[in-house]
Amino acid sequence: MSLLALLPGFAQWGAHLDELVARPEALWIHGPSGSGASTLAADFAQRRGVTWMEAVEVDTVGAWLATHSRGIVAARTAAPEHLPCLTLRLPGLEEHPEAIAGLLAAFAMQEGIAGPLPTALGTLPCPGNLRELRNRLLRWKLMGQLPTAAPIGPPRFEAEDLASNLHELERYLLHQALRRSYGNRVEAAQRLGVSRRQLYLLIRRHGDPVRGEAAAGDLPQRVKKRLPAQNSSPGLDIR
Repeated sequence: MSLLALLPGFAQWGAHLDELVARPEALWIHGPSGSGASTLAADFAQRRGVTWMEAVEVDTVGAWLATHSRGIVAARTAAPEHLPCLTLRLPGLEEHPEAIAGLLAAFAMQEGIAGPLPTALGTLPCPGNLRELRNRLLRWKLMGQLPTAAPIGPPRFEAEDLASNLHELERYLLHQALRRSYGNRVEAAQRLGVSRRQLYLLIRRHGDPVRGEAAAGDLPQRVKKRLPAQNSSPGLDIR
């Protein structure tokens, strides 16, 4: 089976593949980062015998389409309403998790990996992200790295003080963002609303469960100051 037929959502649009190729309009293919929009755009362009482009800046696409009436566009966002083109949305893997096993098997075949794959490679949430799915397979092949299991439910706040609980919440939200972005750190930073520099500081502090990186053990000052008195209750004398 070709990789094209393994893309999430193929069951919906795959039956109309020949019709989409034959249509006279330009075709705008969009989906989450790493969802396969560029791969599909290149495939459609080859089938149509036309060129395709990556829509980095949507404002520049209109002029390009004016001279490529049946061209193919790959983008992360939907097409502006004024552009004369059909649109095809590729859903993310979190919408179609059943596609993960087939994609992993196809990537493993391309990389010459035989035998069963560890279940951890396909168990974490991944919105998108075919690129990171392949990268995860390669990290396991080359370095033996496997992601840790996702925690069940929100963090449990065992300590009484605010500093320690904020530290635990910070770790939970960071790891959740990294898992949901399937290891894509740019996307994880966007989900958390922090800069890339801040994200790398958080990863150093808490580790990266997707890439198998352990925490460096650094603690913020607010936690360091609290640790000596963490289990004490000032002002109470219970006898």
